[in-house]
This record gives sequence, structure tokens and C-alpha cells, in this order.
Amino acid sequence: MSDEEWACLEPFVVERGARSGRRPRDHRLVLDGVFWIARTGVAWRDLHEHFGKWSSV
Repeated sequence: MSDEEWACLEPFVVERGARSGRRPRDHRLVLDGVFWIARTGVAWRDLHEHFGKWSSV
């Protein structure tokens, strides 16, 4: 994801108030992983290791 694309999406992804659960280490990387799954159509278990653990994205 380009810096310009991230700048458009960041306000909708990054939480600003009280939080619940564990926070992602990198919101941008998590979103990239979700887009990669949508783009390729592969199963979640086949998520590329670059994006992190498939069950965490």
C-alpha cells in the first residue's frame, strides 16, 4: 500500500478512544494482509508469512 493510500485509510483504521483487545503491531500491515487475501482469493491459512500469523490478521 502506498503512503498516499495509507493516508486516506488511516483515520478509519487507527482507534482514537478507549480500546478493547490486543492492538495490532502495525495497522497498515494488517490492512495490507486483508487486501492481499481479497486480491488473491486464497484461504486465510495461506496468508503470506510477511503479513504475520494468519489467525491474527
